[in-house]
Amino acid sequence: MTDQTLIILGATGDLTGRLLLPGLGALLTAGHVPGLTLIGAATDDWDDARWRQRVHDSFGARGARAAARSAGEPTPPAGAAPAASDVADRARFVRTDVTNTDDLRRLLGEARGKVAIFFALPPAVTARACEALLDVDLPDGTRLVLEKPFGTGSESAAELNRLINRLVPEEQVHRVDHFLGKSTVLNILGLRFANRIFEPVLDATHVESVEIVFDENLALENRAGYYDHAGALADMIQSHLLQILALLAMEAPFTLAAAEFRDRKADVLRATRLWSDDPAQCSQRARYTAGELDGRRLPSYADEPGVDPDRGTETLAELVLAVDTWRWAGVPFRLRSGKAVGDSRKEAVITFKRPPRVPDGLHGHDQPDRLRIGFGPDHVALDFNINGPGDPFVLDPVTLEADFGAGDLPPYGEVLRGVFDDDPTLSVRADTVEQCWRIVEPVLTAWRAGTVPLLEYPAGSPGPKDSLLD
Repeated sequence: MTDQTLIILGATGDLTGRLLLPGLGALLTAGHVPGLTLIGAATDDWDDARWRQRVHDSFGARGARAAARSAGEPTPPAGAAPAASDVADRARFVRTDVTNTDDLRRLLGEARGKVAIFFALPPAVTARACEALLDVDLPDGTRLVLEKPFGTGSESAAELNRLINRLVPEEQVHRVDHFLGKSTVLNILGLRFANRIFEPVLDATHVESVEIVFDENLALENRAGYYDHAGALADMIQSHLLQILALLAMEAPFTLAAAEFRDRKADVLRATRLWSDDPAQCSQRARYTAGELDGRRLPSYADEPGVDPDRGTETLAELVLAVDTWRWAGVPFRLRSGKAVGDSRKEAVITFKRPPRVPDGLHGHDQPDRLRIGFGPDHVALDFNINGPGDPFVLDPVTLEADFGAGDLPPYGEVLRGVFDDDPTLSVRADTVEQCWRIVEPVLTAWRAGTVPLLEYPAGSPGPKDSLLD
């Protein structure tokens, strides 16, 4: 096995400690990536000892369990395997200005074997770091791993794509979407394409609507530096939820090879648009005010430390989209994501049309059939009507449920395995990123112009009263 080096730019940040390092620790514990050298880089005045302590903490029980809770995954066993501890013991920290060419050249001189550079940085800093890398001779086979949001719009995303492709070929670029952890992808594809009872009815003939909802009972959680510039639309819908839409609406790929799988996702996103030409009719934005959430009193978002209240950042976003393919034309796809919502709801819901006619004399069939796919914990449920106990002419709603098998690795472990294995299947391709921005840009333009009001909802409540999901 060839030696590899993972360089983390932004090594002292929240993302690195909360998700990236625990994911790497799980990957190492599972026996992957022998011979790995880990190098952290940031402008902070850290040394090897402080960096190694952070790595050990994140690889161990505390960090691994926190990552599992953040991802809704099963809690891992305590402690890190010897392979992970060995990597932590040998980890290096290089104080680096990631926008300075000389600093980056010196940093890469510390690497050995195949190199992967993880940009755990804000989008603007990532772009500047890539510009600085243009004058650095990257080792052959260098892989670049970039966090969302990728750019701030379709034009900036296309510009960043062109810049990155001057550094390495597209197949060596991994744009991270941890929602595409392998278990999530295979759960959805297996449910759809390996079950004849579902696939024939997943189309506009039988489906009334599709909802993809990711409401969190978490508030800002000290992430104002990033979140107040992104907001719910860019943070969640433009990236994660559009990827879930693509999985739910794509045609069956012939294989799960990267090119075929990503082509089918791209087909769907190219066919996706706003439900109407008026963003005010098919979008909604809101932000939370003071309230109580899970027993703790939260301030208004506008009063959170580091927030600029005049920026008008939304903490909840909703869109209604159309997917103009033969399968889905005419079916509304409703996407929503909100923070500080009392009912933590993370699921995709496919609502079926009602039967064309129910025989006279049968009563109680008021609820439509629904197929629900839950995210974190991953599960599937089918809601339908059957004759209940007592009066056989009265129909009662019932639910069949099953849990999906948990993956071997947390989402960031899956992301990193794809990087080290040179497998881009779970990463987001350049054209797909640009399509996702194209879909939401009319909404962003309308919101910035103030044509869609910024509603409010108390923290801990279900969200705005007039939701587009109603």
